[in-house]
Amino acid sequence: MGYFSAMHRVVALVRPVQSTFELGCAAEVFGTARVGVPQYYEFSVCAEEPGPVPTTSGYTVDVAQGLSALASADTVIIPGWLPVETPLSPRVHRALVRAHARGARIVTICSGVFALARTGLLDGRSATTHWARADQLRREFPRVRVEPNALYVDHGDVATSAGAGAGIDLCLHLVRKDHGAAHAALLARHMVMPPHRTGGQIQYAPPAPPTDVLEGLLAWAEARLSQPLSVDDMAAHLNVSPRTVARRFTDQLGTSPGAWLLSRRIAAARTLLEDTDLPVEAIATRVGLASAVNLRRRFRTHVGTTPGAYRRAFRG
Repeated sequence: MGYFSAMHRVVALVRPVQSTFELGCAAEVFGTARVGVPQYYEFSVCAEEPGPVPTTSGYTVDVAQGLSALASADTVIIPGWLPVETPLSPRVHRALVRAHARGARIVTICSGVFALARTGLLDGRSATTHWARADQLRREFPRVRVEPNALYVDHGDVATSAGAGAGIDLCLHLVRKDHGAAHAALLARHMVMPPHRTGGQIQYAPPAPPTDVLEGLLAWAEARLSQPLSVDDMAAHLNVSPRTVARRFTDQLGTSPGAWLLSRRIAAARTLLEDTDLPVEAIATRVGLASAVNLRRRFRTHVGTTPGAYRRAFRG
């Protein structure tokens, strides 16, 4: 854990057209003064061309500092980079590489990873981004090991986050590293945020499929998660063969009946962990996973964390 005695300077590099949400994630964690919360960070923004910078929300932000601000930054944040195909200018490329060489950590939120990847600083290393852009990141930067399910990946000197909301998780993680868990929890409490979501958790969770597909089978099965269910049971409910059920799942949902059923059991377990005080053994029984041991194993595989850690994060 690296505690800083002096004010830690955080500089966000913005560009037209700047995403206001991604920038807001960094500003909320590092730049917003709150009563009763010690202020350990000095937050500012810079741009390659100082002046009015248009945003995705239709208004402009007035940026007073140029790239020279990165020369004294302790942390450089790239809060999105749109369009992601936009190349780095030689000046921006040089400023980022020099800041990193000087010891500044470089942090990206969502699409900002595309800018960092163009510096070569992610070559041979793992990184993440919004799940919808993971394939593009992998194609354009084959030397980067893309982890599409991670909320964030922190190497110490460089760190990347998934979709915009995960940028807050990464920023709070950095606060925790810099100033300890108690200060990060205090800040998260003021932000009404979970104090800690581990970076290995998946980018929660794919939307449930519509309930009218497969002739009502999905709703029927979800109402019986506590019971043993097989493909044969599903086929009997529809009065078709198990092979037909499997084919319909593949065609309409892109998955197998067993994988879909397990995903719904895990989703139900998450809801019970968030909303109840039931012990893990009882939750395992309610969602049809038989035992706490089986639930923990399946939960870690699919969510990337333990049921206990998940509950602590979402219930504070």
